[in-house]
Amino acid sequence: MATALTKNAAGSAGLAVTYTTADGTGNTAPTGDGVFLLVKNGGGSSINVLLAYPNKYDGDQTVSARSIAVAAGAEMVIPLRDIYRDPATGVASITYSSATSVTVCVVAVP
Repeated sequence: MATALTKNAAGSAGLAVTYTTADGTGNTAPTGDGVFLLVKNGGGSSINVLLAYPNKYDGDQTVSARSIAVAAGAEMVIPLRDIYRDPATGVASITYSSATSVTVCVVAVP
C-alpha cells in the first residue's frame, strides 16, 4: 500500500526541507499550482520516477504514466500538476523503478 506524503508549505520565512524514505510500493501526494516533488537519488544508478495519468485523453486514449529519470547521486524537482490528480482519490500516485537510497519531500511554494 502506497504511503501518503504530506505537503510542506514554504512560507515567507522559507522552509527547512525534511526528506523521507521513498516507499518501495509507491507514494501518494497532493497536487496543484506550486506543488513539487523533491527527489534525492542517493544510489549508485539512475532511477525513474513514474507519475500516473489517471484520466483518458480524447475520451478514450490511455496514457499510463509520465517517466522522469533521476541520475545516480542527483536531485530532481518535479511539478505535481493537477493533471496527475486521480479524481477518485484526490491525490497523485507515484512509483519508482527502485526506491533504494531514494528520499522524497513534497513542497508547496506560493
